[in-house]
Amino acid sequence: MRYFATFFILLTATTFIACGSDDPVDIPSQPTPVTVTETFSGSLNVNGARIHSFAVERPGTVTAQLKTLSDQAATLGVSLGTWNGSACAISIGKTDAVLNTTVVGTAQTAGQFCVWLNDVGKLTAGIDYSVDVTHY
Repeated sequence: MRYFATFFILLTATTFIACGSDDPVDIPSQPTPVTVTETFSGSLNVNGARIHSFAVERPGTVTAQLKTLSDQAATLGVSLGTWNGSACAISIGKTDAVLNTTVVGTAQTAGQFCVWLNDVGKLTAGIDYSVDVTHY
């Protein structure tokens, strides 16, 4: 019986010693965020406004760039904000946006956001537009 107990203790100790390792532990790294670009287009009437909503998957930079205008001399308002399902709560905007103007903001969390385009009193006729929104 004593022989068996001693053998068991030595076997257990040897097993624990063999479990040690000098290899560093590999900690998985966060994946590189993937940038998403969404293009929204439409028509904007005199004194009108248009809202386009989009989902942000992770915090980071959000940009809206006015890519095309049927009247290349037009000046619009372009804003970014949060979307609650029925309204766009503006966070940052530009009231003198022309072709290729970019508005840059930061999403602090994932969620629903929006881009708001509006006539700032300078349109004399309706126009067609497209805006690229880039986010994570």
